[in-house]
Amino acid sequence: MGDTKRLFFRLLLAAQLCLSSTQVLRIGGIFETRESELVSMDELAFKFAVNNINRNKSLMPNTTLTYDIQRINLFDGFEASRRVCDQLALGVVAVFGPSHSSSVSAVQSICNALEVPHIQTRWKHPSVDNKDTFFINLYPEYTAIARAILDVVTFFKWRKLTVVYEDGTGLMRLQELIKAPAKFNLKIKIRQLTPGNQDARPLLKELKKDKEFFILFDCSYRMASELLKQLSSMGMMTEYYHFFFTTLDLFALDLEPFRYSGVNMTGFRLLNVDDPRVASTMDKWAMERLQGPKQESGLLDGIMTTDAALMYDAVFMVAVASQRATQMTVSSLQCHRHKPWRFGPRFMNLFKEAQWDGLTGHIVLNKTDGLRRDFDLDIISLKEDGTSRVIVEGGSPLTKRWIKIAVWNSYRGMNLTEKSKRENNNNVTDSLANRTLIVTTILENPYVMQRKSDKELIGNDRYEGYCLDLLKELSNILGFTYEVRLVGDGKYGAQNDKGEWNGMVRELIDHVADLAVAPLTITYVREKVIDFSKPFMTLGISILYRKPNGTNPGVFSFLNPLSPDIWMYVLLACTGVSCVLFVIARFTPYEWYNPHQCNPSSTLIQNNFTLLNSFWFGVGALMRQGSELMPKALSTRIVGGIWWFFTLIIISSYTANLAAFLTVERMDAPIDSADDLAKQTRIEYGAVRDGSTMTFFKKSKISTYEKMWAFMSSRKNTALVKNNREGITRVLTTDYAMLMESTSIEYISQRNCNLTQIGGLIDSKGYGVGTPIGSPYRDKVTIAILQLQEEGKLHMMKEKWWRGNGCPEEDNKEASALGVENIGGIFIVLAAGLVLSVFVAIGEFIYKARKNADIEECVSFSSRMEELGMSLQCYKGIRRRSRPHSEARTACVLCQSKRTAKREGSRRDSSP
Repeated sequence: MGDTKRLFFRLLLAAQLCLSSTQVLRIGGIFETRESELVSMDELAFKFAVNNINRNKSLMPNTTLTYDIQRINLFDGFEASRRVCDQLALGVVAVFGPSHSSSVSAVQSICNALEVPHIQTRWKHPSVDNKDTFFINLYPEYTAIARAILDVVTFFKWRKLTVVYEDGTGLMRLQELIKAPAKFNLKIKIRQLTPGNQDARPLLKELKKDKEFFILFDCSYRMASELLKQLSSMGMMTEYYHFFFTTLDLFALDLEPFRYSGVNMTGFRLLNVDDPRVASTMDKWAMERLQGPKQESGLLDGIMTTDAALMYDAVFMVAVASQRATQMTVSSLQCHRHKPWRFGPRFMNLFKEAQWDGLTGHIVLNKTDGLRRDFDLDIISLKEDGTSRVIVEGGSPLTKRWIKIAVWNSYRGMNLTEKSKRENNNNVTDSLANRTLIVTTILENPYVMQRKSDKELIGNDRYEGYCLDLLKELSNILGFTYEVRLVGDGKYGAQNDKGEWNGMVRELIDHVADLAVAPLTITYVREKVIDFSKPFMTLGISILYRKPNGTNPGVFSFLNPLSPDIWMYVLLACTGVSCVLFVIARFTPYEWYNPHQCNPSSTLIQNNFTLLNSFWFGVGALMRQGSELMPKALSTRIVGGIWWFFTLIIISSYTANLAAFLTVERMDAPIDSADDLAKQTRIEYGAVRDGSTMTFFKKSKISTYEKMWAFMSSRKNTALVKNNREGITRVLTTDYAMLMESTSIEYISQRNCNLTQIGGLIDSKGYGVGTPIGSPYRDKVTIAILQLQEEGKLHMMKEKWWRGNGCPEEDNKEASALGVENIGGIFIVLAAGLVLSVFVAIGEFIYKARKNADIEECVSFSSRMEELGMSLQCYKGIRRRSRPHSEARTACVLCQSKRTAKREGSRRDSSP
């Protein structure tokens, strides 16, 4: 009997020891259920965590974790209070949930009174009085989320943003962003989704009409899933839009329908999916979920949401804190007694001091308020090539849909990942491969022309030209396909007085086209509404006008090599030098000599440099013929030498220019520059209506160009033309000058020899490929254009399309023989000189005769005619001198006596 009692006591002691070594901890969970789901995701994660902890005895080797779950309806704060009192009566170390704010406040007040930790995994605005000492929230702190949102917006360098929020709590999370315009150059529009209505298409239609391409959505993942479907139905899931969702569950949504949309989408991810341990846990979760009831639509099959991961980590935090707690007993608490749990403050401190590497990263709580202020957020973005359903064995399926472009830390800010840097440096063909782009263009020779063919052409084969070759080269480099469409209104794109655009620019603004490959000029006003690539051609504005009629050299064109002023100066110089030579020759004694060399004693001296001889010396040197007069004195030789040097330069310059003026056909152009156009009104001038050239003159502040625009705007119906073809026709048929790009003028003048470019370039600009603003294609097209430029293909394409047959009458013009019309003036001068010499000779003869008459006082007419006849009949240059003075004197006396006798006879007859 005694042995039996001893054995019984030993068994009882062993049972007590066994019971004392295995402790049971109970936690309570209050979860709200929706009509669309049988069991909430939080409840499933709660049970999943408890089961994993109990399976893994390394974390709690001597403790078994149990739970009590209560389900309530949404917005039922009274029911939540009653259920939490029931759980506290059972004895729990912590209470999880509920999620709605009204129920949370009721549960929190009871937990504060009884000093039981209340653990939350949803966003909750902290209390104003900060009296929730037993409140713990593993959801990232809201002010840090607000800073993360602002950092992402500034990272993308957005200047215009539309914020769409679901409820009032969104404005609290976005407070840092709302205050940003005061610090950053950012324009923000704030819109709210209609409460209780998931149809956001009216709002989205308005955003699309206002061309809001950067939109931030602050909403739940359920609403985000509906928004994505509606965005797709509205045609907004394109590469021109960038959507930023603040929900932490964006990665969990099923984006398969938007696989090839090319849309830009950015979001946050709290789960550390790069950790193999986290990936393994998520795989186990997925396996259980796939075997259970089907999840709500919109989520990927078997995916773990952020709320579920936070609940999982919160349960593990309880396990970590309880492991450090020794000799802690859990007692039943009554709500109506207000007797707190005596181990509550101690367990609360252990919970705040606990650290854990969970599914949502490293968990560290603030010891003051129990909030999670230190955390990492992955900035994730959709891959440019869309989502993929392929899952590599042993890898996470999430990496096939999203790329992590950066990691944001609540203390260190944003840090780009190496993977995103590599993605940015990838080949430019990655995002354009296998995409079909709509290309708008305009018919303009030689850029885009209708292809001539006997067969009916369809598609892109209908067109040819420089821009089509450029588009083909870009397609080969970037890997995209394209569809060419002519702009509807046939205009390049200009802004009217109301600020509205037309032409190709309008189609890019409205996203009717993806690219504009045409002679589209890069201008300041266009750059504000669309994006341009680097220019593929550089040019400027110039004047297209009819080639002026050629004027043949006149008969006196031999005078043209020197201007009239120079001829006058040469004549004055010759006269001045002759006078100076005459004066110096008279002044110097070395120019006087004895004319009678045989009579040295003669007092008569002579100077050859008379005024007439001095002028003859100057003319002889100017004509490069010289004279019989040579200076003897040093001073006169200096004058002669300087004059010879002067005539050498003058005659050489004249001779050098004479051939050009006699053989080249001179062009008589009425205008030579834009200034000449502005100063006159006889020649009408203009540009293509609504083109960049018109815009240049319209916006210019230079007085000359302002005057030209005033002229064009006053005659809009006639000065401005619809296109270049109409302008060229007007230049050929009327007195009209066309202002257009120099490259177009070069092409036209190569094919029409009646047209030419007048003056130089008025400005400098370039043609670029246009894209909608914010388009992801702009940088890739720019890189491709630079590649074509370095390879010389742009130059070869221009040579191909610009080279024409030329103008053979000018290019192949050979030197022709000079005719009478070229040098006829020389014969006129010769004839005039001969006639002048005859009259001078007659004058000299008469003058000499008169002089002899004054000496002889009487000369018979017959004797003078006899002397003239002898001069003309003398062939040998020798004749007899006139009769001696004695004979002449006798004859004169006889003549005089006869005249005297006649006068006396006449007097007698007249006297009375």
